[in-house]
Amino acid sequence: MKKFKVTVNGQSYEVEVEEIGSVTAAAPVPAAATSASAVPAATPVSAAPAVTPAAVKAPAATAPKEPLPEGAPTIKAPMPGKISALKAEPGQTVARGDVVVVLEAMKMQNDITAPQDGTIVELRVQVGDSVKTGDILVVLK
Repeated sequence: MKKFKVTVNGQSYEVEVEEIGSVTAAAPVPAAATSASAVPAATPVSAAPAVTPAAVKAPAATAPKEPLPEGAPTIKAPMPGKISALKAEPGQTVARGDVVVVLEAMKMQNDITAPQDGTIVELRVQVGDSVKTGDILVVLK
């Protein structure tokens, strides 16, 4: 038996734990009750059920992105977040400052704008996608 003194929310407890090779725990006893007869026996704790590999959902397969055309301007994610709206389509002409993607980060909607005039060649994200800082969102020409 091992004895431990544990403080929870300012209340001190003395606990005894019996080491038998499996997971066990002792019931808390107020520090005032320190005699051997006042300490209850340890009660075993059942282990958590194991997660089976079949229960884990595999991520959806995505097609690999084609390499960028030489010198193609891109619009990258300025921060991590989730794509909440697409405001442009491939083939659409955009002017500098036009909103192309709406990125939700920290419960705020952030308009991602075109840095220059051009035509959208490819949208590399879809609504609901999570992105990291620097991920390519849009390819222009």
